[in-house]
Amino acid sequence: MSEDTLLQVPLADPLADNRAIADALNGACSKVIGSGRYILGTEVEAFERAFAEYVGSAFAIGTASGTDALTLALLALGIGPGDEVILPSHTAGPTAAAVRNVGATPVLVDVEDESFNLDPRAVEQAMGPAVKAAIAVHLYGRPANLEALLSVCRSQRIALVEDCAQAAGAKYDGRSVGTFGDLGCFSFYPTKNLGAIGDAGCVVTSSKDLSERVKRLRTYGWTKPQFAELEFGRCARMDEIQAAMLSVKLPLLNEWNDRRRQIADRYSHAFADLPLNLPATDDRTQPVYHLYVARTGQRDQLESFLMDRGVQTGRHYPYPIHAQPGLAGSARIPKPLTATEQIGLEILSLPLFYGMTETQIEYVVESVHAFYKQ
Repeated sequence: MSEDTLLQVPLADPLADNRAIADALNGACSKVIGSGRYILGTEVEAFERAFAEYVGSAFAIGTASGTDALTLALLALGIGPGDEVILPSHTAGPTAAAVRNVGATPVLVDVEDESFNLDPRAVEQAMGPAVKAAIAVHLYGRPANLEALLSVCRSQRIALVEDCAQAAGAKYDGRSVGTFGDLGCFSFYPTKNLGAIGDAGCVVTSSKDLSERVKRLRTYGWTKPQFAELEFGRCARMDEIQAAMLSVKLPLLNEWNDRRRQIADRYSHAFADLPLNLPATDDRTQPVYHLYVARTGQRDQLESFLMDRGVQTGRHYPYPIHAQPGLAGSARIPKPLTATEQIGLEILSLPLFYGMTETQIEYVVESVHAFYKQ
């Protein structure tokens, strides 16, 4: 195939997703600029109410990023130096960074081989007197095994925090992720299913006490109107422009997630007869396919072949947390990490985003088939 016939397909394309609603986004931005109120104003309050209603939570607190959301959630639970937090080693770096941010020790455990999510058995086996919480990551937009994880956490009397950074709109047993644990944490990084035009995040909870503490901690620990610092907090607030952008997009999220599921179904049907391990599904979960991640022992060769044809792919994630000293620190690492180690050698993320054209989808399918026809 000549270079003239190559179609360039990005792994994600937030510009394509935003282009169709550019007028609404520009209008919302202009409204904020004209208001003169840029931090914690009416736009943030409106988005917090709307997002809480969307996920079915009593409270939502906007934050400056998804990492800030996780950090504030752990701080609100009183977790700090001397405490341990269980999390999967196969996850994005911010999950572990949040634990390090509060001075706690990560306990890095294995994931389920099919779902790539936190293994409840590994959580139970990793328990110890210093463990105060576990973080369930709904990786790639697929809900973790919340029933089993809740059972373990409740029996051990530790908190469950949900990392929903990749799972806005995903459901488990018909209920939105983020509403099962003590707190749910979302990221609105631009490439996420619900993406801001910059960094933003959110914490949801049905506990009034936890919501009020998160709200204080995101602004230095201040209380109004005295602005006295009851405890040491940080600057981790959502700004008005990001809230306005998210308010434009939130009503479209279900439609966008439906489109992602359609593309994922197209891939799974088209690749069913190929020697690829495709994303697993089950009746209890409704994933939102932030990423479409396949597994193959020929990952490197397939990756190179697709790159030569203009199809961008990704590895999410090539290095588990326990292999990254800057994130793991003095982590406790119970063995084994069998699934985690193998997954890192085989996973490949294929392009998937709301704005994908039919031509792009067909080109990805054709390109993957072309590799296996060699």
